Amino acid sequence: MGSRPRFIDDLAHASPDPHDPQHPQQPLNTLDSPDDAGLLDAYSRTVIGALERVQQAVAFISVERRMPGDPAGRAAPAGTGSGFLFTPDGYLLTNSHVVHGATRIRVTLADGATFDADLVGDDPHSDLAVLRIGSAEALPHVELGESGKLRVGQIAIAVGNPLGLAQTVTTGVISALGRTLRSNSGRMIYDVIQTDAALNPGNSGGPLINSAGQVIGVNTAIIPGAQAICFATAIDTAKWVIMQLFAHGRVRRAYIGVAGTTKPISRRVQRYFGLDLATGVHVMEVVKGSPAAAGGLRTDDTIVMIDSIPVDSVDALQRTLDASRIEREVEVTVLRGAQRLQLTLTPLEQARTARD
Repeated sequence: MGSRPRFIDDLAHASPDPHDPQHPQQPLNTLDSPDDAGLLDAYSRTVIGALERVQQAVAFISVERRMPGDPAGRAAPAGTGSGFLFTPDGYLLTNSHVVHGATRIRVTLADGATFDADLVGDDPHSDLAVLRIGSAEALPHVELGESGKLRVGQIAIAVGNPLGLAQTVTTGVISALGRTLRSNSGRMIYDVIQTDAALNPGNSGGPLINSAGQVIGVNTAIIPGAQAICFATAIDTAKWVIMQLFAHGRVRRAYIGVAGTTKPISRRVQRYFGLDLATGVHVMEVVKGSPAAAGGLRTDDTIVMIDSIPVDSVDALQRTLDASRIEREVEVTVLRGAQRLQLTLTPLEQARTARD
C-alpha cells in the first residue's frame, strides 16, 4: 500500500462542542406517516431505519492528558473521538488511540447526559478499548453483528462525531475484507474491514453498522490523501478483545511473527488436499528471528490449521493463538505449492511495550 493508514486521531482544538447552543444537534425525525415513507426510496428508508436502531447509543468522547514537560503534572484537553454503548449497564467500546494515557475521560450521550468514564482496559494491538460509565437507569445500546458473514458490496453506515460534529452519518459499502494494516506504533492490526463510508478525525471509535442496524466494525483509520479509503476493526475481533479485557484487564496473545491476509482456496486445491476450508491465511511477511521463521514458515505459505483447529481467516488465527499456546509447541499446517506441510513452532507472548 503506497500510503500509510492514518489513525483518525482527534483534533480537540479544532472541534466544536457538540452541545454548544451555537452548534445544535439536529435530531433525526422518524417516519411519522405512510405519506412521509412514500417520499423516500428504499435505500433512504434502509439507512434511516438502521440509524434509528443505534443513534442513541453513540457517544461523544473527550479526554485530558498530562501536559508534556509540565513539572506540576497538570492535564489539558487532548482530543475527542467517538464510542458506543454495547450493554445497558454502561459499557462502551472505542479506539485505544482515543483514550490511551488519558487522565480523564468524559462521555456525552446523544441525549446530552455527560459522565466521567473509567477505563476497563485497552488493547493497542487491535486499537480497541472498553470504558464504563455509571447510570442508575438502563442505557440504550447497540446490537453486535457478525463480521465473518459480511460480503463485499453490502451497505455500510458510519456514525460518529467527526471534528466534534455530533451524530454525523456517512454511508457507503464494504469495499474489501480481511485487510491487514500497520498502525502508527508499528503493530499489525488484522482482519480489518475496508469501506468507502467517509471517516474523518473524531470518527475514531464510532460504529460501522449494516443495513439491519447491527455493529459490524469499529471505525479506526483512513489513508490520507486518498478518496474514501477507510478502515474499521472487525466486530468479531472486538468481541474477543472485549471478553479478554473483562477477564484480565488486558489481552494476552501468543506471537509467531507473521503478517497475513484471508485468501480464498480454489476448489481444485480443496479437493487435492481434502480440505473442508474455502479460505486460509496467506502469509505476506515472516518476521526475521520470529518463532515462524525458526519453524520454517515462508512468505506465500497458506496457513490452514493450528493444532488441527481449522484456520480460515486472520481473525481465526488470532483467536487460536491465545494465551494457552504461549511457550508451548504447536503444529501448524500449511499449503506450499503442491505440498501440505506440518511445521512445529513455539509461540512467544506478544511483547508489551512502554505504550502498552
